[in-house]
Amino acid sequence: MDSIAALFSSFLALTFVVVPLDDRPVTAQLPRLLGAIAGVTVVEPPRPMLGRYLTPGDSAGIMRWLRDDAPRDARAYVVSQDMIVYGGLVASRIPGVSRAVAYTRLQDLAAIRASRANASFAVFGTVMRLAPTGVPRLGPAASFPFAGGDVWGAVQQYANLPDPPQTEQQRAFAAKLRAQLGPALDAYLETRARDRDVDLFALRTTAEGGFDRIVLGQDDAGPVGLHLRDLAALRAFAARWLPPSRASIEPGADELAMALMSAALAGEARVVPRVRVRYSRADGASVNDPLEFAPIAVTIADLIRTCGGRLARDDEQADIDLFVRVPATSASDQAAFVDAIARDVDFRSKSSQGVPLAAVADLSFLATDDYAQQRKLTEDLIARGIAGSVASFASWNTVANTVGTALPEAVAVMAGIRFRTYDPRAHATFTLMRYVDDVAFHTVVRPQLNNDLNAAGISDHTLLLPDVARRTASENRALLWREGLDLLGRIEPQFRDAGFTITLPWDRTFETDLDMRLAPGGVATGSVGPLHRGSALCQSP
Repeated sequence: MDSIAALFSSFLALTFVVVPLDDRPVTAQLPRLLGAIAGVTVVEPPRPMLGRYLTPGDSAGIMRWLRDDAPRDARAYVVSQDMIVYGGLVASRIPGVSRAVAYTRLQDLAAIRASRANASFAVFGTVMRLAPTGVPRLGPAASFPFAGGDVWGAVQQYANLPDPPQTEQQRAFAAKLRAQLGPALDAYLETRARDRDVDLFALRTTAEGGFDRIVLGQDDAGPVGLHLRDLAALRAFAARWLPPSRASIEPGADELAMALMSAALAGEARVVPRVRVRYSRADGASVNDPLEFAPIAVTIADLIRTCGGRLARDDEQADIDLFVRVPATSASDQAAFVDAIARDVDFRSKSSQGVPLAAVADLSFLATDDYAQQRKLTEDLIARGIAGSVASFASWNTVANTVGTALPEAVAVMAGIRFRTYDPRAHATFTLMRYVDDVAFHTVVRPQLNNDLNAAGISDHTLLLPDVARRTASENRALLWREGLDLLGRIEPQFRDAGFTITLPWDRTFETDLDMRLAPGGVATGSVGPLHRGSALCQSP
């Protein structure tokens, strides 16, 4: 009992430091909210240091902040290599930072780690994706590297070819693209080579004791392309010099801070969560996300390890049941899948011992533009009255993004319950935000924003000029506010709205920024209520 009491006492004072990949909500906001669920304070550099979209973060300023201002008593550090070296994810895809500067920044980061002997120190980086950042050649991007569809689109086509091209047709197409792109292709290939060398240097620094752990995530790239040579070089080095517990190379990018936060929480709680994966159809494990280089079962297994857990054996009780909904699930399989989720939720409501937490990863977004299918699971969970009772929910962008959100949330709940610091309001906030963002925004509001932009003659939504961005942000706020309040009333009726801020974090329609504050007290003020069925979420697209 004394050891448990000591753990409980230390957990109450836990502080983690996170240097996020950039300033987007999924990379900067969600790690903080994970900490809140478990009762852990998460401290990040001041937001202006993180940059914004095409403006890189202040790498030097963040290093000074880590050295001089970050809490000295932090128990865990989770640090983005891309932010420290380049100024963030978008900045990592363009020329500018030399190898010498990059290596020096990683050495300086290792020196900071050496002065934090009592903390765990994990670094995550990305293997450069195949496509450059796609933006039109206008406004702030007029001179941005690889801007313009004629450049970044052609570079993406070249990068997606087999390496080397296998057929005469592929070789002819590659030659055509090389002639068309000229120096732009040379700059892209050199940037790829630099990033690979920096990733190798980070692995070497870890092998020499500079960091406790490193995870390199392959940013959006499928099973064919230039990235395979990079992955082979990185894996060969890691296999020779680092054990799997200290280095992994896997699909993903935006979720890696959350995954390593999860591992830090599990480590402080002295648990290794046992995770059982349950697919919505029998062959679900074989599905392959076109933006990832491995079947989803491989991605999920990698993420379970990165999050500090392990796959549960067939003969043992799991701590977390990870329910994975894949596209083309039949009506009968869907019903059985929702029944299985409901059983976990029902058991959890009756007993707090030995019952797995239900984590839900909805991969229906892989059925591109099939918004009815993408909303189906959420509608079923709401209809059964269990949408707000699961341990976690996520459904966005890629398999790694989704599982790397749902699983860390469940681990945060597990850690918070174990140490009696679990915050149900923070948990409800996190989960509700995923339904509002991943489902309402992406299947209802974002298509409407894009349709309205198209009608106004604006077909490229990757970078909006200031006046257009302001109008689009206002429309997003009006549409998503209504959807959010409706979902609050139907999913978390024990809470009311205490402030709901909605913005577009970058001047594009790809994502939204939500700041939802909940207070106890029933149906949200101004909400249309839990029986309302006029929401766009309940209608066919």
